[in-house]
Amino acid sequence: MGRLEGKTALVTGAARGLGAAIARRFTEEGAMVIVNDLDLEAARSTAGKLGGHGVAADVSDPVSVAAMFAELQRLVPRLDILVNNAGISGLEGRNDVDQIIAQRAKLAMELASGGPVTSFIDATTQTTDAHWRRMLGVHVDGTFFCCREALKIMNPQMAGAIVNISSVMGTFGRPGNVPYSTAKAAILGLTRALAHEVAPRNIRVNAIAPGWIDTDMTAPLGILRPHIAASTPLRRLGEPDDIAWAAVYLASEEARFMTGQVISPNGGWYMSQ
Repeated sequence: MGRLEGKTALVTGAARGLGAAIARRFTEEGAMVIVNDLDLEAARSTAGKLGGHGVAADVSDPVSVAAMFAELQRLVPRLDILVNNAGISGLEGRNDVDQIIAQRAKLAMELASGGPVTSFIDATTQTTDAHWRRMLGVHVDGTFFCCREALKIMNPQMAGAIVNISSVMGTFGRPGNVPYSTAKAAILGLTRALAHEVAPRNIRVNAIAPGWIDTDMTAPLGILRPHIAASTPLRRLGEPDDIAWAAVYLASEEARFMTGQVISPNGGWYMSQ
């Protein structure tokens, strides 16, 4: 307890899921947390339970992000920690999710059996320009826009910690997830380059690359979930807290010699970052 005592943190996409778990653990460790979400009421609901503040912004929109940080500066005197967690899976709002998952499960079984492959994933040829741009917009643009505004506060402080949420898909990839994997890989490049840039000001920038975590985002995986658990050495999907505690570590003084690094709580599903 108290690892983040007196710190102020902004966590994006934190009304639910991984972001909410991070915000909760940050609060328990002594931080004042500002919860961001697209839905202001959802952000305020989660923040209210934690004694923090709720703010709304579409992180893919630079004007919306700038307005959020202006509001943040009215609410709190400083910003010590930024967690860029807001993200999308690309399956939101689709009416063919069950078919997509069934096709991926069939391919996985064919590959695992060593038999002939008759199922193919053509997600890339079917990806629209709008889907591609939205995926990069939320993940890559959103991370950049929030870092840019946060550094306007952190630079004069000569201190701060930024934690970017990437994914094991950004280091390993999987068929059917090219836009998502591309966006998450870009976050890792941004993390490393920015870590070099701001290190002289004692600002640390690190990334977390979660594996398969049991959240609303992975719920649509349905029949794939047992296969994923079976292919994970620790034999389960992760829990939000598995990522939240990693974020606590990277945001705390325990990680004061860590910058430009990627840590990947993934149960051993992929072992090289």
